[in-house]
Amino acid sequence: MTDRVSRVKSAVLRGTFALPRPVRRLIAGHPIREDGQELALEAQLLLRFMRLDGSAELWAGSVAASRVSLEKAARMMDVHPVQSVAISDITIPGPAADIRARLYTPDSLPPGSPLLVFYHGGGWVIGSLDTHDNLCRFLALNAGVRVLSVDYRLAPEHPFPAGVLDAFAAFDYAVRNARSLDADPNAVAVGGDSAGANLAAVVSAAADRHPAFALLFYPRVDFTARRRSLELFGRGFLLTENSMDRMEGLYLQPAQQTDPNASVLLTTDLSGFPPTYIGTAGFDPLRDEGEEFAATLAAAGVPVVCRRHGDLIHGYASLFPLGGRFSEAATEAAAALHAGLYPAESLRPSGS
Repeated sequence: MTDRVSRVKSAVLRGTFALPRPVRRLIAGHPIREDGQELALEAQLLLRFMRLDGSAELWAGSVAASRVSLEKAARMMDVHPVQSVAISDITIPGPAADIRARLYTPDSLPPGSPLLVFYHGGGWVIGSLDTHDNLCRFLALNAGVRVLSVDYRLAPEHPFPAGVLDAFAAFDYAVRNARSLDADPNAVAVGGDSAGANLAAVVSAAADRHPAFALLFYPRVDFTARRRSLELFGRGFLLTENSMDRMEGLYLQPAQQTDPNASVLLTTDLSGFPPTYIGTAGFDPLRDEGEEFAATLAAAGVPVVCRRHGDLIHGYASLFPLGGRFSEAATEAAAALHAGLYPAESLRPSGS
């Protein structure tokens, strides 16, 4: 029954997005403009749909309800998964127990190719291998890399630093076992979205061996300060201040907020951080801290590209199946990942 409802909702959503633009604009309402930006029609239409569906933010009243809500949303979005990617479930030895993981390999990708260790988002409380399955397929196929998605422990059952310890263990496993995963041990990157981007950034800053590249979608990097984007976009744009407070309160104790393994922006020395792509969204409460983190990395001498998609919302990477601006932004990130892990190609003369 749940899958059938998801398919029906997905059909309605996709049908709405396929309507002529003037009709979509009529459904979405007048354009939303804030801070010199105009929200993309696709994003405004999605928010309208979610409000009508009663799922306008990530926190759904309880941990259990929030987890179920995100799983349902993912099934609705991923009715037609990205194809041409082989998938295998594996187990990684963890600091407390085995960690579930999922390996994605694009068809015909040769052995010895780069590998992305991916940490899903969800405020360290919700999210799973399944909620980010299609995004991992997309990144694997469009970046031409293997992707190892990590099912790290979640709060409140396993609060900070459990997820961080699992993130380090998964990266260490990927490097040490790269050849058995048919990957290049010298081209192991990390990435993630939101909370997962936080974990990827922590690993990038503090691992004994730094990753080859970091792909960070709208990262949470500082729990100690309130920034202007939180004031502007903390209500009505999917990731709300209420959701952040609820989930982060389950993950961290107040005294832990200054720990660099949580607030990675406070790391004393970031000069060893790998080359990085940071994607931010204009209508996202995390926008300003992600961009401040990019500036801090650049000041430390780290090669970094920070791309603000001024017309999009938090979570845009997983929304690529809806097409339009969502797909464009996710495709750009995949291209950045490919360029970061295949540097020789970017140096190849045109026409060769």
